[in-house]
Amino acid sequence: MVDFWSVRKRMTKTEDKGAGAPAPPGEVTRLLLAWRQGDREALDRLIPLVYSELHRMAERYLRGERPGHTLQPSAIVNEAYMRLLPRQGANWQNRAHFFAVAAQSMRRILVEHARRRDTKKRGGQGARYLLDTIVMTEPRAVDLIAVDDALVKLTELDSEQGRVVELRFFGGLTEGETAEVLEVSPATVHRKWLLAKAFLHRELSSSSG
Repeated sequence: MVDFWSVRKRMTKTEDKGAGAPAPPGEVTRLLLAWRQGDREALDRLIPLVYSELHRMAERYLRGERPGHTLQPSAIVNEAYMRLLPRQGANWQNRAHFFAVAAQSMRRILVEHARRRDTKKRGGQGARYLLDTIVMTEPRAVDLIAVDDALVKLTELDSEQGRVVELRFFGGLTEGETAEVLEVSPATVHRKWLLAKAFLHRELSSSSG
């Protein structure tokens, strides 16, 4: 059973300290394995390490959001963290695997929020996020709901391309880390990343035209 208030207390302490430096190589993996085996102190040490990186991811997603929006990076991170907690016993493999799972959670949170808020605001008038890392060499704001719809289409055509986008954009993983999660070569990830960006560019250009 997850103790919400003890988790909230840990998260608040981490927020007060601010985002720290990236974790040393192997440290997140070591703590994940220890946490999986029931070491609660490992969780206490893990929180500030993963929180800082998750917070930077959330900030990147919200760069293009309209002024006055209600969704804040800390809210995204806290919700993602609460969704990850019940998975303590999961077969955590490494840092890349953790952030791959976090990427899925963040994607769902962002899209759920956008759909609730913008049910009646489609056609480019809904929530807008800067997704230059996906579709353009030039920064461009696009509708997150449209991105999710396009990503669903892409996944139906090529599930691996869909996972590459989810891991690279929502998870912030490198090509090497993405290859590790998907158990393919970095060259395969690079090729599928280029194809996926071209597909999303076409879909998003069409939906905004």
